[in-house]
Amino acid sequence: MSDLDYPVNDFDNHYYEAIDAFTRHLDPRLGRRIIQWAEIDGRKYHVIGGKVSHAVVNPTFDPIAKAGAMSEYFRGNASGRNPLEYLREREPIRSEYRDRETRIQVMDEQGLDKVWLYPTLGMIYEQLLKHDPEGVGIMFRAFNRWLEEDWGYDYEGRIFAAPYLALADLDVAVEELERALSLGARIVCMRPAAPTTIFGPLTPGDPYFDPFWARVNEAGITVAFHAGDAGYGFMLEQWGADPEFQAFRIPPLFQLLAMSPIADTVASMIADGVLTKHPNIRVATIENGAEWVAPLFGRLKKSWKMRGPQWPEDPRETFRRQVWVSPFYEDDLELLASVIGVDRILFGSDWPHAEGLADPLSYIEDLDDAGFTQADVDKIMYANAASLVQPAA
Repeated sequence: MSDLDYPVNDFDNHYYEAIDAFTRHLDPRLGRRIIQWAEIDGRKYHVIGGKVSHAVVNPTFDPIAKAGAMSEYFRGNASGRNPLEYLREREPIRSEYRDRETRIQVMDEQGLDKVWLYPTLGMIYEQLLKHDPEGVGIMFRAFNRWLEEDWGYDYEGRIFAAPYLALADLDVAVEELERALSLGARIVCMRPAAPTTIFGPLTPGDPYFDPFWARVNEAGITVAFHAGDAGYGFMLEQWGADPEFQAFRIPPLFQLLAMSPIADTVASMIADGVLTKHPNIRVATIENGAEWVAPLFGRLKKSWKMRGPQWPEDPRETFRRQVWVSPFYEDDLELLASVIGVDRILFGSDWPHAEGLADPLSYIEDLDDAGFTQADVDKIMYANAASLVQPAA
């Protein structure tokens, strides 16, 4: 295995939200409209916009599946087990999943220098409230206040929690961005999707959102598009499947349909001119894997050839300059490097999620198996992420 004489940077880490993460700073009078807890048959569920969410079996996260429990499944499922079988062994929630002091200690044990933290439940709740754009803004304003208290945006220069920004309510998105910047945020988190606004669905690159992107550009902060419920359930519905998002319980067809929210989102950011208009914007795609990158590059190449005069530059070069990708450990890492270059690959373990790695540094073995040099490993495991800590000049 490649030798590392330094702690590494993990660009994809998670917390498990506290029980009151969405309600601690929410006006109780808005609970029925926005989000509240309900107990059904002895289990607790979130009720969002008046509808019970079954996206996660146990949104209290206690007990919780062990970190990395599904790694065998995602590496090919050699044992042929049902994915839910990997989740049956559970344990009481650990302190490091909700406490930053303990998390620092665990990071030291894992050999991690810095981690970037993203929501768990937070990534799947915007879609459930899309019918109420103002309500989306209210919910995530309250959520970010909890995040500020429990994790902070820059804790000891080692834990960088990302506030969740939703473009559903543009004014709130700008206000939350300004607040996050004032509190030292190094990264902001969004879902890869076309947000539903008071005007209906709009692409993330629609000119309506330019005040937001202009401020992101001015600040030079990194925007992480993290996988979540992007609202693509309607595609499943067209094919006769249940459109309701349910983690780890999607039918095989979902995996095979030609649908990629992250590819569509990045395509919008490029085709709508956001990245060329705002060259300081840096996009990181997190927990979206890398299988979508080469096909998108193929479409960008074709569009460049056919519509060259309509592009300010080769859109593939725009991607290579301003987009970083965190691939899954089971992805074709060599192919990704050949398309975007080693300088744009970010290591992310997805710890402590069940689909992530139990030991974050075991990712190095995948890089070795793919034939990366020591210099390449150093970039992927440390330098590339380190370059995103400070704002773009």
